[in-house]
Amino acid sequence: MGERVLAFARYNLDSSRFPKNSYSFDIKNWKSWGLDPKQRFADYANKPGTFPMHDLCLMGVVSLNDPPRPMVDLSVNKCRAAGIKVIMVTGDQPPTAAAIAEKVNILKNRKKEFNYLINEVKMDRDSAWREATGIVVHGDLLAEKHLAEEHLAEDDPNKGQFL
Repeated sequence: MGERVLAFARYNLDSSRFPKNSYSFDIKNWKSWGLDPKQRFADYANKPGTFPMHDLCLMGVVSLNDPPRPMVDLSVNKCRAAGIKVIMVTGDQPPTAAAIAEKVNILKNRKKEFNYLINEVKMDRDSAWREATGIVVHGDLLAEKHLAEEHLAEDDPNKGQFL
């Protein structure tokens, strides 16, 4: 539905290791500490500013609605009427991006989106391409395609073909 979901967890910190008013938490690099499920806090505890990212207790989740700005849908319609192809670039996950794009009229019908037709309706790629009225492309895929074509000359007709 285009909402963001935040998970909340807790962990009781040892006050001798993490003094309440003097410990300087590293809030820039924390994401990398919890990526390996086989890792434990002891594996990275000696780095300055670290804090546990393992064995947390999930307290709950909250769904947040982050609505598009007012009148974006009307602006999209005006652009289309003027012959402008509207493309949305976002850091959201594809299902969230599709929901937001539908709210602002970039995707007219999410059930006619290319990936939906392939994954949910089980259409073959050629049929889905003919039927689709929109497509959501994840930035990681664009980066991967760009990297694969990096060696091609600028005037090579295959360069950028995916896009």
